[in-house]
Amino acid sequence: MLRVRLDLTAARPRRAGRQLFGRNNCLAAPLRKIPLCPEWRIANRDPAVKLLLVVAAALIDADDRVLIAQRPKGKRLADLWEFPGGKIDAGERPEEALIRELAEELGIIVKEACLAPLTFASHAYEDFHLLMPLYVCRRWEGFVTAREAQALKWVRAKDLRNYPMPPADGPLVPPLIELLGP
Repeated sequence: MLRVRLDLTAARPRRAGRQLFGRNNCLAAPLRKIPLCPEWRIANRDPAVKLLLVVAAALIDADDRVLIAQRPKGKRLADLWEFPGGKIDAGERPEEALIRELAEELGIIVKEACLAPLTFASHAYEDFHLLMPLYVCRRWEGFVTAREAQALKWVRAKDLRNYPMPPADGPLVPPLIELLGP
């Protein structure tokens, strides 16, 4: 079991008044020692949290639609829509895991050079913490086919919010909308 401890205190900047990422960004204000939000201080929580590493892909077709898959009945979070992907095995890099999962789930061949990291999700479920990078992929070989009895749907990024998703997948939608437009 992997034990994780997070130190969420902010460090002092090297220069006072330094700005990051432009004027309209939340990080644009001068950096100071920032107090922790109360939500980050979870009382009576076991400091040894099971960390689950998974990886997902936003497959984008020629019409700028994104592929989502419906979780099959009998699985945790059944009937919710998610981005294709899966667990990262021990000793496996995220890109390797994603290439393997896309071949297993969808029957397509993806080259590592065709995967571009876009964002990630970090979500605390009741019994584990999920960390999931999302890669964008616009090129693959083969035809997308549901190999695990899951429903598949090509959806415009602006319409992704109309599909119920697991809590960890929801925060991945705004960066896709920003990338592909409304």
